[in-house]
Amino acid sequence: QVQLVESGGGLVQPGGSLRLSCAASGRTFGRYYMGWFRQAPGKERDFVAGITWSGGSTYSDDSVKGRFTISADGVKNTIYLQMNSLKPEDTAVYYCAARLSGLPARARYEYDYWGQGTQVTVSS
Repeated sequence: QVQLVESGGGLVQPGGSLRLSCAASGRTFGRYYMGWFRQAPGKERDFVAGITWSGGSTYSDDSVKGRFTISADGVKNTIYLQMNSLKPEDTAVYYCAARLSGLPARARYEYDYWGQGTQVTVSS
């Protein structure tokens, strides 16, 4: 089993920044592929960004490129999502997920473990 715990969400004004964290624990997960997803009310859970634990392979959805940055700290077993220039449409519950195969993927069903989510609200 892998446990994932997100933190760092909150209320921020448009144009502001937040950094989300996802602490991983449990079985060996060094080769997992890690992803961030988000789900707005009444919408599907969508892929935001993904990364390998080595940090050598990252991918971000077009909607957040240039604004969001994913990173990984293998010593702390934590991945991060730095979110800058936030917009009201970024409001959602953000989820961390782990994929056993280690290969990049963006479909929700391809991930095996999920955190409980953290709320991000962008509003003035």
